[in-house]
Amino acid sequence: MAQGHHTQAPAHAVDERNLHRKMMRRILPFLFVCYVVSYLDRVNVGFAALTMNAHIGLTATSFGIGAGLFFLGYFLAEIPSNLIMMRVGARLWIARIMITWGLVSAATAFVTGPIQFGIARFLLGLGEAGFVPGVFLYLSLWFPSAVRARATALFLLGIPVANIIGSPISGALVQVEGFGLAGWQWLLILEALPAVLLGIVCLFVLTDRPEKARWLTRAERDVLIATLAAEKAAIEKKHPMTLAQALRNWRVLTLTAVNFCAIIGSLGIGLWLPQIIKQLGLATSLVGVVTAVPYLCGAVAMVVWGRLSDRGRDRTIYPAISLFVGAAALVASALTPTPLLTIAALCVAVMGINSFVATFWAVPSGFLTGRAAAGGIAMIVSIGNLGGFAGPYLIGLVRDLSGGFTAPLLMVGGILLLGALTMLAFGRQVRRAALPAALPA
Repeated sequence: MAQGHHTQAPAHAVDERNLHRKMMRRILPFLFVCYVVSYLDRVNVGFAALTMNAHIGLTATSFGIGAGLFFLGYFLAEIPSNLIMMRVGARLWIARIMITWGLVSAATAFVTGPIQFGIARFLLGLGEAGFVPGVFLYLSLWFPSAVRARATALFLLGIPVANIIGSPISGALVQVEGFGLAGWQWLLILEALPAVLLGIVCLFVLTDRPEKARWLTRAERDVLIATLAAEKAAIEKKHPMTLAQALRNWRVLTLTAVNFCAIIGSLGIGLWLPQIIKQLGLATSLVGVVTAVPYLCGAVAMVVWGRLSDRGRDRTIYPAISLFVGAAALVASALTPTPLLTIAALCVAVMGINSFVATFWAVPSGFLTGRAAAGGIAMIVSIGNLGGFAGPYLIGLVRDLSGGFTAPLLMVGGILLLGALTMLAFGRQVRRAALPAALPA
């Protein structure tokens, strides 16, 4: 336990801004690194495909189906995984998740055909299921609503950073051969090992709840616990929900649909981006470097947009604007006349999609708590993540039918537009529902 006179400090002596910064320094760097590794192991098949597809006989359609089967496994295990984490704690469960996905990701290097590739991706989804919604739930147990979007955005910076760091590395590894293994096999094996190591470290780093945090003073724990309890009580009073009610609540179902559209764009483009850029005429050695550029832009956009969201009164408008920007930019990328303009438009598209991710998850945590939060958030993630199956599959199918990426990019832009309009309608309905309570009696 913490020692010294600080443990006896009165609650009013605690500077909550310093407390929040202390929590972010202690919790977010580790979770951020874990997410970088998670996202890298999820999408590195996009680089592996540059040589793997020909090696094991994958067409564009079969690659899209196999890559997307990850999200079918993810969907099936997501809600049970989150409910188990509520019982056993984040430290043990996140460690289990990471070790499992690392081992399965490495094993993917030894598939020999489309069926084995699909099975490996499905098992990887089962193994990783629960990590992202588990972290969202974990952050809701630690960070008050005033800083939760910022904390979530910092965690989700792992998406662009995984691509910024991983794209050049993956682009280089896919060209390396040795000891009887092709470059795509070394890529999958070497990028899986950190997940296993971080899973072991997780057992020593994470603290399940503020009540167990020996790295906080007693006064800091008391203030944090009181703040979170007050917010939880206010949410439960305004939106009392059981787990069963949460799973059929119109807010949860609508946000699930929005997330589905967004993930079609995020992971559909993410898994295909190396091949989209390759088709612009770049050498394989340059694909990784150029692929990192949109995600560098996306990383900056995530931080800025997350901060603006924390300052705003209406949480719903920020993810809606993000999807509008992503949709418009994808349409522009399909119609631009030069490779440079195409890459510029893809940068803006990734900025929009990543800004959505940075601000969207502050919305459900504003009306879900306890088991309703565990199940509701898991449902939004799991069903939404079926977009991770639909996106790669649809892009591969339309590309095979059309012979290029123009039609797939237009299609995904239209889906993002649908998500933006749905999010706007959601926000309008939420404001209408809140209006009577705001009027004088």
